[in-house]
Amino acid sequence: MSDTADASPGGPGPAGRGLGPGAGASASGAGPDRRRRRRWTRITALSAAGVLVAAAAAGWAVYAKLEGNITPDEAAAAELARYEKERPTALVKDARNILLIGSDSRAGDGNARYGRDSGTERSDTAILLHLAAGRRDATAVSLPRDLMVDVPGCLRPDGTRTRPMFTMFNQAFAVGGSACAIRTVEKLTDIRVDHHVVVDFQGFKKMVDAVDGVEVCLRRPIDDEDAGLSLPAGRVTLDGEQALGYVRARKSLGNGSDTDRMERQQRFLGALVTKVRSNDVLLNPAKLYPVLDAATSSLTTDPALASLRGLYELVRGLRDIPTERVQFLTVPRESYVHDANRDQLVQPAARELFERLRRDEPLVVARGAARNPAGESGSGASYENAGRAAARGAEKADGKAAGETSDNASPAPTFSGNTAAEDSCT
Repeated sequence: MSDTADASPGGPGPAGRGLGPGAGASASGAGPDRRRRRRWTRITALSAAGVLVAAAAAGWAVYAKLEGNITPDEAAAAELARYEKERPTALVKDARNILLIGSDSRAGDGNARYGRDSGTERSDTAILLHLAAGRRDATAVSLPRDLMVDVPGCLRPDGTRTRPMFTMFNQAFAVGGSACAIRTVEKLTDIRVDHHVVVDFQGFKKMVDAVDGVEVCLRRPIDDEDAGLSLPAGRVTLDGEQALGYVRARKSLGNGSDTDRMERQQRFLGALVTKVRSNDVLLNPAKLYPVLDAATSSLTTDPALASLRGLYELVRGLRDIPTERVQFLTVPRESYVHDANRDQLVQPAARELFERLRRDEPLVVARGAARNPAGESGSGASYENAGRAAARGAEKADGKAAGETSDNASPAPTFSGNTAAEDSCT
């Protein structure tokens, strides 16, 4: 009998040395269980990684799409750089001034239905938006398209240059695009324009539709075939197409003046701001995406804003501005002395407005605060007592009321206008 005859697999000795932990199967099946757990752990980890990669890829695709929607205005940037030495100096570091231009171009998808494409575009709407330092408030100043101004020599699209001329404001955009409009505004106001945004008809309509329409209040029914409007009196929610007709109409609404049209545009923009804030759009990704897609789809901006990061940096502080501090007004104006169908600035009210914006000093708006001799609203400034003006505003970030100033500063003037918090039905 050999020396190993009595050795069992589990016995002592070299041939019968017990298996160490994990070295083989056990009667209880613990080894296979551990291997199955490790395999499922690896599968779960790989699945989670795959989901994260897919989500990241989807997020990047959305980001790339939205960023690709925006058209950078490189030509305007180059033209403005050419005239940098003659441009105004910004006085307050954190304050921003943005020129918003509504283009009436018939070029582009869906715009031809609004008229014949003449090969040029005009500024159907122009608003100088001032964002105060610390984003304590925002003030939007409408510039009449028929305002008589000095337009500098500008670069035409064909490469030739115009001569300086005294003409209507919207001619600046028509002959020299956004760069010419910016230089004209800066010459008129002595305010540095930090950014500009150009939006066409389709971009405006898409924005309104993206927030499921905007409610306005009509004092009387509207039946305007030219504007494509047939609406009852009272509170009405306008879709994109109706909103475009509403803000552009002149013949059937109000007194037919451009001033009345601008005030209607201001009320609509106030209602749009209220709608965006009330729907929590800025905090809800599901609601935010279609708004961002619409807002960027027909947008042309200066290169610094032509990215989601640039736009985000601009609007980040706007979420905390109360609607009563979002102010709208028309630059003080009156009929041009040589042509009643044109406008001219009312002085010294316009000069005071521009200087306060340039220095980032407070001002107050109130409906019907002042009127010109012809009885048209929006064309003057009333220098009320600071305490009375403050009663119409909200508390400032530093604890003072809107319109309230320090002991060494002059009282804030009150201009005819409205805020985003006001009910247009009252």
